[in-house]
Amino acid sequence: MGYTAYSAIDRGVRAVSLGYDTKSAPEIFTQKSINNAMSPHGVKMRESRDSEEHPKSLAIVLALDVTGSMGSIPHFLVKEGLPDIMDRIIKQGEPDPQVLFLGIGDHECDTSPLQVGQFESGDELLDKWLTDIYLEGGGGGNAGESYMLAWYFAAYHTATDCFEKRKKKGYLFTIGDEPVLPEVPGRFLKTLMGDGQYENFSAASLCGKASEKYNVFHIHIHETASGSRQEVIDGWKQILADNLIVADHKEDVAKIISDTVIGNRSQVEGDIVHTEHRVADPVETEEML
Repeated sequence: MGYTAYSAIDRGVRAVSLGYDTKSAPEIFTQKSINNAMSPHGVKMRESRDSEEHPKSLAIVLALDVTGSMGSIPHFLVKEGLPDIMDRIIKQGEPDPQVLFLGIGDHECDTSPLQVGQFESGDELLDKWLTDIYLEGGGGGNAGESYMLAWYFAAYHTATDCFEKRKKKGYLFTIGDEPVLPEVPGRFLKTLMGDGQYENFSAASLCGKASEKYNVFHIHIHETASGSRQEVIDGWKQILADNLIVADHKEDVAKIISDTVIGNRSQVEGDIVHTEHRVADPVETEEML
């Protein structure tokens, strides 16, 4: 996938015609259950490939927490965040970004804990997959969400030319305000994905596996009641260390994503980026090492 081009002008015109600037989240995100096209069941692979239009594709996975108040993040992205991300990345020297949207819930409580789009480059298809996400709004009282499903899917069900041809890692961002649940059972993965043999995975092991071909980051939203708890931040630090980025407000997400991708462009692949955003510290600003 990812063969169409991104046009900021076309996107702006379409956003006005569709009322993205004025409509509420329920008016834009109209799915009442998972869109069949975004069901992971039976999905073998999502591919980010080079093409004549995009000869140096760069895979970017945006895994969005769709539980509770975190539905405000997809809403922000469709209103203004996604165009800002694409525009900044393209203008700053990565002309061929291909973005895959994932919806993340709670595999212990929700009916649709993982939703998967396709890697896309074009403005219209990116908007399609983003707005096709089902904002389930669930989650549970189990002190966490299933962010590790993004790591699982990226590790075992994506194939990217940036890594396979050029040994250049893509980028994987999970975005939310809760801890990650500690593990996912193989029996659940079989139900989720379909036929095959599956094992039990710890969240940490899946993060490590995804890190083999992606630069893995978590953007922690600090402005919510859950997000402001220091123990939540400390738990993420144990898994991601300096690749945990704390966002004071959801509106910071777009700049964090583009700055991270741009900042890593000239570095040796696999190094941790330098960023001006707060890293795993809700009080003081630090640079990532």
